[in-house]
Amino acid sequence: MDTRFLGIAELTEVPSVAVVVDVMRAFTVAAWAFAQGAEKIVLAESLDAALELKGRHPDWVALKDGPPAPGFDAVNSPGMLRSTDLGGRTVVQKTTAGTVGALAVKEASLVLCAGFVVAEATAQCLRTRGCDGVTFVVTGEDGWADEDLACAQYIARRAADAATDAAEFLRRAGESRAAGELADGVRQGVHPDDVELCLELDRFPFAMVAALEDSLMVLRPHEVPSLTDAAPI
Repeated sequence: MDTRFLGIAELTEVPSVAVVVDVMRAFTVAAWAFAQGAEKIVLAESLDAALELKGRHPDWVALKDGPPAPGFDAVNSPGMLRSTDLGGRTVVQKTTAGTVGALAVKEASLVLCAGFVVAEATAQCLRTRGCDGVTFVVTGEDGWADEDLACAQYIARRAADAATDAAEFLRRAGESRAAGELADGVRQGVHPDDVELCLELDRFPFAMVAALEDSLMVLRPHEVPSLTDAAPI
């Protein structure tokens, strides 16, 4: 499998297959939203767009980075979201990097959104689809966020070699700038467990596929049979 690792600004052409990685915290939060029962996640282009969608669909759950804000129901924190019942709900998500990265490759034939919590399912999806070339979009810090790059590299290697060990990649992510900022309270809208939850390997047995639906970029869970069958009841 031919792989490229690019920041959002480095995307000069539409890739065929894209894996958009945001470990801390957009796609860890997205995975938790699905685990809490969300039907789908609409990736908004801006805060105003998220609020406009919420205004048209009052039953949708609007979520953003940073502290709580008028019009939004939740913040981009897995620790806070894990106690929220989202059964059958639609979530509107707008974050600084993750949602931007996914929208940047919305014309790709396959878009997967990933973090460590869905790493194996994402790798398995790439393996079963026989993808020859994959562009990994490293969303944080203009493509230099080590937590995102480590996760992208792990998924790429895992897709090629199922025996790849995650320990070194998780260590890098745990020592990243983003992990330090979350742990030290530099960022707002943070739960004390956020870093630990973002580094929980293969917590969920599904991949997350984003695709255009009626002009909106919509993220949905995609079960990987071999993982689902083995998942604890």
